[in-house]
Amino acid sequence: MSYDNLSDNQKQKILEQQYDIGKLSFIDLAKKYETYPNKLRRDAIKFGIKIRDKSEAQKNALANGSHKHPTKGKIRTEEEKQKIGLGVYESWQALDENALKERQEKAKIAWSNKSHDEKQNILHKANMAVRESSKTGSKLENFLLYKLLECDYKVDFHKEQILSNTRLQIDLFLPTMSVAIEVDGPSHFEPVWGEDVLKKNQKYDTKKNGLILGKELVLIRIKQTKDYSDTRARILLEKLLDELRTIKNKFPDRDKRYIEIED
Repeated sequence: MSYDNLSDNQKQKILEQQYDIGKLSFIDLAKKYETYPNKLRRDAIKFGIKIRDKSEAQKNALANGSHKHPTKGKIRTEEEKQKIGLGVYESWQALDENALKERQEKAKIAWSNKSHDEKQNILHKANMAVRESSKTGSKLENFLLYKLLECDYKVDFHKEQILSNTRLQIDLFLPTMSVAIEVDGPSHFEPVWGEDVLKKNQKYDTKKNGLILGKELVLIRIKQTKDYSDTRARILLEKLLDELRTIKNKFPDRDKRYIEIED
């Protein structure tokens, strides 16, 4: 059946039933009715039928089996994953201030559009994750721990007894180098959980700084300002290893024993 030979009523019925309701694509319909996808698109607009965006069109194509997922079933090598991650990281780093603000605004709108139950569910999961990480360490802490051990550094994880008369822990302690490493997530410098929690965290950080430096140790604070990703973790690891190599070559003077690393 040729689409061009149909009446407007017939064309509208086909587009409403097969494109809008049946979720077929313009390409599928063009093959079926011996016409062109752009002609179908123009008619859909003329008849007041909402055009699906690219993302929705891709989901429908995958759902009805007319297209296969380009990466489904494909196993990527670790090197490929790192290259992809580095590419994403560099693209984010290249964004100017206006582009970053635009993305932040979109995120705020997406959050405001969520229902009360959705927001509560997300916040509950976030709180559970924070509690769990306080026991087992954050993803970044664990990543750095295993990589440092792979590099033959002796590392004590969540060392507690070294800071006398307190139960404050050192996230990663390198006893043979006299180096303490603290991994600070966003809640250490942003009001993620409110201003009161931020002030409390910063008070503990200041106290811990004094206790660690008072023990004649080097303190390296790693500031994790963004969500965890393997790419950012590897970049932080390289910065940390550079600092440790410098310390190993020459232990720093007292006024240079506080070091900050930021992602």
